[in-house]
Amino acid sequence: MKISKVKTQFICTECGASSPKWQGQCSHCGKWNCLIEEMVTQTPSRSRIVQSKKNHPSLLNKEKHNTQKRNSTGIKELDRVLGGGLISGSYILLGGAPGIGKSTLLLQMAEGLSTQGLKVFYVSAEESLEQTNLRADRLQVKNQNNIFMLNETSLENIFHHIENIKPNVLIVDSIQTIQLSEVPSAPGTVSQVRECAGQLMTFAKNTNTSVFVIGHITKDGQLAGPRLLEHTVDTVLSFDGDPHYQFRLLRALKNRFGAVNEIGVFQMSSKGLKEVSNPSEFFLEERKEDLIGSVIFTAMEGSRPLLCEIQALVLRSYLSIPRRTAIGLDINRLHKIIAVLDRYLKTGLHQYDIFLNLVGGLKITEPGVDLAIAKALISAKKQEPVNKLSCFFGEVGLTGEIRACTFSEERIKEAQKLGLKVIYLPKGNKKHIENGIGKNGQLNWIQSIKDL
Repeated sequence: MKISKVKTQFICTECGASSPKWQGQCSHCGKWNCLIEEMVTQTPSRSRIVQSKKNHPSLLNKEKHNTQKRNSTGIKELDRVLGGGLISGSYILLGGAPGIGKSTLLLQMAEGLSTQGLKVFYVSAEESLEQTNLRADRLQVKNQNNIFMLNETSLENIFHHIENIKPNVLIVDSIQTIQLSEVPSAPGTVSQVRECAGQLMTFAKNTNTSVFVIGHITKDGQLAGPRLLEHTVDTVLSFDGDPHYQFRLLRALKNRFGAVNEIGVFQMSSKGLKEVSNPSEFFLEERKEDLIGSVIFTAMEGSRPLLCEIQALVLRSYLSIPRRTAIGLDINRLHKIIAVLDRYLKTGLHQYDIFLNLVGGLKITEPGVDLAIAKALISAKKQEPVNKLSCFFGEVGLTGEIRACTFSEERIKEAQKLGLKVIYLPKGNKKHIENGIGKNGQLNWIQSIKDL
């Protein structure tokens, strides 16, 4: 019998391109220090596990396509992030830090789907069946007639059981621990992850089965494995949260069946994840009376308005270079606003240590937060409290102008819903607001940073 030759290749973890030798920069995507060595065996290629269907070309709109029906997962926050529910044949990747609650979320989802008569096949490659059953008991999963559990790492064996069960939803926990015998590299490598993900995608599209895949993340919070994995799936969900807080945030980073950057809020408890129907009230429940340097800002997370609190602390600096600290906000945005305030309001903030905090462990990157940051800095510098019933949003330009923000009507309605009556917003949004919006409060139109 002819012995197969074994050689090594260097594969890029970003784009999946291969190179015969190591080099500091990938020649395909241009990323640095992303090539890893893998063993490659020259063996005859075997047939794929899942055979692709033979499709035939057709004219546009000649084929009759039925409207995709969405199945509720039993978790309203998850349905919101998915775009209204789960679509048959969708391929979804869920990423998050270890212990954040990914397996808990999908096990609760499995219960919600099983109550509708859907078969759910949960493949746990990292935990034994005893561990999974203990979690199910803790979460009080009642309807277990349509939930099938399996502890397996071989993708061939998983597909063998799928032929007998024929599930409507497949959950794989996780993609980094699944392996194919025809790929010689170890589980979790680029070759294994890429090939297993391709097999699961073909299975989802050919059988119209919804597939959920859990993925690990790297130290910097990015999904582990090649970037090809994110391009393959239909939806990429990110499940994160500060471990020092009880709440968890579920975000849609990519969604072919709904809006991106949609957010779902959960609260971790001893009995699993609980939905937070009103996250704005949840993040502001500990806010006291009028505070110095404390400002309410209306953020937009996808299509959902979210009220959050921004706190600023300004102290005289005794260092040659004053300190600048921003938690939950972009530090470069803070530097820009300090420069604008010094230039047009002569605040002298360049001589002070400045600490900025977004309460609750949230992270916001949208430009509409500029006006709230500016007001918080002015309040902290002058030691003047801000009205607790006021709200701010708007983008600050380098010339001191206040630029319009998107979804102004939704921001106003969310603020008034929680009793905020005084709203400061850009004058440029005036033409986009219908008559009657904000009639229960006071709308203050701001055109320049000097109006603060």
